[in-house]
Amino acid sequence: MNTRLSLAPRALYQEVAERLRQQIFGRELEPGAWIDELKLCAELGISRTPLREALKVLAAEGLVTMKVRRGAYVTEMSERDVREAYQLLALLESDAAARVAAVAADAELAELQLLHDQLEHQVKERDAFFAANERFHLRLLEIEGNRWRQQIVTDLRRVMKLNRHHSLFKQGRLDESLAEHRALIAAITQRQGGDAARLMRAHFDNGLAAAANSAAPASA
Repeated sequence: MNTRLSLAPRALYQEVAERLRQQIFGRELEPGAWIDELKLCAELGISRTPLREALKVLAAEGLVTMKVRRGAYVTEMSERDVREAYQLLALLESDAAARVAAVAADAELAELQLLHDQLEHQVKERDAFFAANERFHLRLLEIEGNRWRQQIVTDLRRVMKLNRHHSLFKQGRLDESLAEHRALIAAITQRQGGDAARLMRAHFDNGLAAAANSAAPASA
């Protein structure tokens, strides 16, 4: 059976990068795994040139780490990486939440409320909750309108998907996260900017604590 992909010749490396991105997020390529370039070229029916261009894209995104004379590896998140990513997200998104509470149009606040309502309905389905949670956070940033903030947060969130000990993996964390979101959306829609910033920061602090606990040995 021929499993080769039918990829458009235009921006071939981007098509390859997206395929690899999905394999990484889907854990077909695990964090720390060596990327077998020859095998991938054979599977995708491509030369090594577009594959290497694709790997450069993923390396720039932080999803792939290039090692001299050893090739490309799926990036592994260290405890320090996770901590620093959460700290940056807390800073960037808490400020955005305060600004949205102050300047968003009523229709935009209603849209955020609707996205939160989707979270309420997805709390029993982890993957769906992940997706709805990301839509909420990214839409909040779009409403705030700082494109540099959006770019940084999007990159951070992309790399955070590599985290083996994501906070939402912890038993009961989805319910806790939802309760935090409930308080957050209430503050935003009531235009309480200071409370919105505080609650967003606490949301990330709690997420980091849960992720750290998930990474601890079972005997701890």
